[in-house]
Amino acid sequence: MMKLGEKIKALRKQKNISQEVFAGYLGVSFQAVSKWENGNTMPDVTMIPAIASFFGVSTDELFDFNLFEMEKQVEAICHEAYKYRFTDREKSERILRDGLQRFPGNDIILNNLLYTLDYQTRGEEVITLCKTLIESTKDDSVKYDACRILASCYKENGQNDLIKPTLEIIPEIYFSKLELMASLLDGDDSYEAAQKQKNISAEDLIDMLIIAGKRLKETGETEKAYSQFRIAQKVMNAFAEDFVEERWFESTVYECTSEQRKEVERLLAE
Repeated sequence: MMKLGEKIKALRKQKNISQEVFAGYLGVSFQAVSKWENGNTMPDVTMIPAIASFFGVSTDELFDFNLFEMEKQVEAICHEAYKYRFTDREKSERILRDGLQRFPGNDIILNNLLYTLDYQTRGEEVITLCKTLIESTKDDSVKYDACRILASCYKENGQNDLIKPTLEIIPEIYFSKLELMASLLDGDDSYEAAQKQKNISAEDLIDMLIIAGKRLKETGETEKAYSQFRIAQKVMNAFAEDFVEERWFESTVYECTSEQRKEVERLLAE
């Protein structure tokens, strides 16, 4: 039977990842990884879930640990942090940092952590974390979300020449999983997907209307610009009548778009 260190080395080689990258993902030194692989030391038992997650294998192959239980715990950590994402970012970050103490280098927790970091004051940290996830994760949803956040951070910090190459990593998508689930499933499964896609689509529509309006205003097509702003305003106001589906959300689209409402009011007043 292959020893733990040998298995880690084989999986790392298979993934074509250096000891330095693997160590950075786990938050340890590359010397520590080298010692594991040489059989001189063993990784702490609390790191086994993160190691298994990194390589996309069952933890049972590495250690006696229930992967399903780990995923449930990670989901619970991220759900708790999400409650404070829009109202108390510092608290949300603390919850996720505590989670990383239990599950070092976990992709899902790190992806959620990006949502708590300010692009301007902590831009370097955001960029480093995004690049690490893009290079190392086996979860496409995490990889492409990291690309999106990285491009947004570049935009915020005036690194415009890096935006397009980053976005080109993301494949074009013509339909989403949630759309198909809402349309093709039944009952609660369809309802949950519809609620989630509704909020995503509404926020995207509002953002696109504002962006289109700004460009039209820049080119002197003022009436067309104002039409886009008014539509965005009507969409946001319509969601004032919506309710919070507390199984999945903490607030409505109307509550989440308070900054966009202020921006549209300002644009219409100019």
